[in-house]
Order: sequence, then C-alpha cells, then structure tokens
Amino acid sequence: MEELNKSIAPKTPRPVKILQFGEGNFLRAFFDWMIEKANRQGVTDASIAVVSPRFKANDTISTLKDQDGMYHVCLEGIENGEPKQTATLVTSIADAFSPVQDPNRYLGYITSPELRFVVSNTTEAGIRYDSASPVSLYDASSSFPAKITALLYERFRHFEGDSSKGLIFLCCELIEDNGSLLREYVLRYAREAKLGEEFEKWVEESCCFCDTLVDRIVSGFPTDSIDKIKEEIGYNDKIVVKGELYHIWAIGGEGAEIVKRELPLDKAGLNVHFLPSVKEFRDKKVRILNGSHTGMVPIALQLGCETVLDAFRNEKVNAFINKMVESEVLPLIEGDREELRQFADGILERFYNPYIRHMLKSIALNSLSKWETRNFPTVRDMWEKEGRLAELELFTFAALLTLYAPDSGFTPEDNAKHVEYIQNCWNNKDIRSTVSDIVSSEIFVENFEALVPGFSDKVAEYVALIREKGMDTALGEVLS
Repeated sequence: MEELNKSIAPKTPRPVKILQFGEGNFLRAFFDWMIEKANRQGVTDASIAVVSPRFKANDTISTLKDQDGMYHVCLEGIENGEPKQTATLVTSIADAFSPVQDPNRYLGYITSPELRFVVSNTTEAGIRYDSASPVSLYDASSSFPAKITALLYERFRHFEGDSSKGLIFLCCELIEDNGSLLREYVLRYAREAKLGEEFEKWVEESCCFCDTLVDRIVSGFPTDSIDKIKEEIGYNDKIVVKGELYHIWAIGGEGAEIVKRELPLDKAGLNVHFLPSVKEFRDKKVRILNGSHTGMVPIALQLGCETVLDAFRNEKVNAFINKMVESEVLPLIEGDREELRQFADGILERFYNPYIRHMLKSIALNSLSKWETRNFPTVRDMWEKEGRLAELELFTFAALLTLYAPDSGFTPEDNAKHVEYIQNCWNNKDIRSTVSDIVSSEIFVENFEALVPGFSDKVAEYVALIREKGMDTALGEVLS
C-alpha cells in the first residue's frame, strides 16, 4: 500500500494564514477539516502551520511531516435517520514542527505579513496564569499565555506597531470566556514584563480574542478498524482520525463579525455561528455534554467500561447521567424548559452512536481541570440559587478522586504534580482530611469548600462509600 505524501496525492499550495497551537485529534478532525472544506469550495484560500503547545517534538508532529501534512478524517453517524460515513483527505496543513528544534521557522511564521489567525486547543489546563512562567519566544517551559505574549511582542516589534498586523485568536479550549481570558493573561504578562504601554495598546486595539465554543465528538485513531479504513482510502495513513458527523462552532464577542468577514466558514455549509456572545450556548453545551462526559468517565472506568457506548449500555450509569442532567443541570440553565429538554435529549442521544468508539481513557485526559470548568459551575450555582448541594455532581467528583487514588490501578494522564500531590496526601484512615487537603490545594483555581459549604463532607462521604462497597453498589445506593 502506498505511503501518503504529496508525491502521490498532490496538494494545492496556499498561503499560511493560520498558526495552530495543537496537533491533536480534535483540531485535526474539527478546525483543519473545516478549512479543507472551505478551501475546496473557494470560500477560503488558506493553509495552516502546526506547532505543539509544549513546543516539543512528538509522534504526531513527526508523522504530519512525513505525510506532508496530509491525513484522512473519517466521520460516521446517523443523518436523516440513515447511517452515513464519509472520508475526507485533509491537505490544509502546510507545515508541522517543534519551535524548540526549528526556532527560525517559528520566527518566520510569527513575522509573516500573511499570518492572520492563531487557533489553539491546549486543553482546559492550557489557558492559565503562572507568575513564575518566563515570557520567552522559545522556552518550552513557558505557559501558553506567556508564549503568546512573547509571540505578539516579537510581531509588534517586527512590524513597528503597525495596527494592520494584529492577529485574531480563535481559542477552542473548553473553558468559559476562553479568548477573553487569554487576552487578560497576555496583558498581565506584558505589564509584569514591562513590555511597554504601546505594546499593550496594540494588543488591545489591533488584536481580536474571540470567545468560542466547539462541539464534535472525536474518538481519535481507529485502531480496531484501521486495516479496513486503509483499504478503503487506498493509502497507509498513520494518523487517520475518526469522529462523529455532528459539528458546531459558535464564535462570539467583539471580533466575531471580523472573523465572519475574513473566515466565512458558514458559507461553506459548515455549522458555524457568529454571535454577540456564546454564553447561553456554552452553558447548555458544556454543562450537558462535556459535564456528562467528565462526570461519567471515572464512574464507568471503575465499572470496567472502555467506551462511552459501553457506559451508556450500563443501566446504572445511564440512569445516573440522565438523572443528573434532569435534576441538577437543566434547572440551572436559563431558557425555555421544553427547548432545553429537547436539546439535552439530542446531546445524550449522541452517546449512543454505534459508529464511534470513544474511549473513556482518552476523555479522562486532564480530568481535574475539566471537572472544575465543566461540573463545578453546576455545583456552585445550585448552592447560590437553591441553597442545596448538587449531590450527583459531587458523587462524580468523589469518583474522580477514587480513580486518582494511589491504589486504584489507574494511571491518570493529568498534571503530574497534581496527581503526585493527591497520591501522596491520600490517607485511607482519614478520608475527610484527604478530601479537604485536595480541595484546598493549588490543584484548583476555585476554593470549592469556601464557595459551597459542606462540599468536602459530602464528597468524603461518597469517597468512603465507593472505597468500602465498590463503585457498582455505591452507584446503586446513590440512585436509590
């Protein structure tokens, strides 16, 4: 079978207008796929340079280089009641590299007059402020906002503050006000590094930081069916990525209209919406879909499930998630009750997609920060608005702690320091103190106990229940 590269699958050269921080499955099956669609229809004429947010080389970056930035996106699902499958060869990536290994190439893109957009998906852990982080152009240890500060300062200096050379940021991280928060941290780094008032003004007036919300379930590399897929596409594609047909991208804020003019993806028939604010849509989508995913994963993994479909075929897990959404999530979201319920039914129905093998272990990546951004807002709002604990959401947090316990047999893919802290402070003889230590640590931005009195006691009660009786029995008792 032929290797996939431009010598056998020619690609159209296009100007690199987009710098992308993130080489993972999601962006490749979502944003890069969108640019491919828009390029083919003549709506856009742009290509993408991809770098790893951590600036280090990795297998995906290397394979992208070997395959000249090409790979296939395979989508499956139900459309108009009928099963549908598609395979798209994506050629929109022009380059992929490590800035640490090739700093001159990185500098070339940063100072290119053609560059207009910066797209990122650094996970929920990416857009955070670290006072110790250096504002350095090539330091891999810098936080993502510090890296962006250095990038913008280099561009500002190169173009001597030209207002037309500002950049548009499209953040795909699933955190509230993602673009606004990145802008806030960039300006904070700029002030503390004393980069000058003129630079700060240029960032504020010449650059756009859009708040966005993304939605597509991407299961990643289809290990179980890759031989069949390779036979169908006719190439030895080593980074095929698989996902569902459904997709939506809401882009909001002051820069939304600018993006609509310069990157009109909606005109390519893509489900992209430009809105004054994404808050209302975000509350619905993140709390229902992503909150359900994050809450379900530690429970289902401890029941021996491997995929989302496995989890929803478990009667107790199914009943738990549906009950949590109905009794705790939906009542706290503004909007028409019937429309919200229909929206929730449609979202949860996607969990049953038989074509998507969405691995729970892959969803479990960075679960600590995910739970804080996706699930804690429901806990906080229930306490503030109704004066009671969101007990089912708290059970999901207890399940997450037991999954991260030192004797669980599970190896978390999460912030190494945070995992180490949890495992070192774990004390089976004093679960209450263990939970309190974790909740009050620097793992989380918010102080859960201070915002929701009784948080630690209830979580400790559930942790003890799970540890004593096992997840299956504990889940049954909570449901009853």
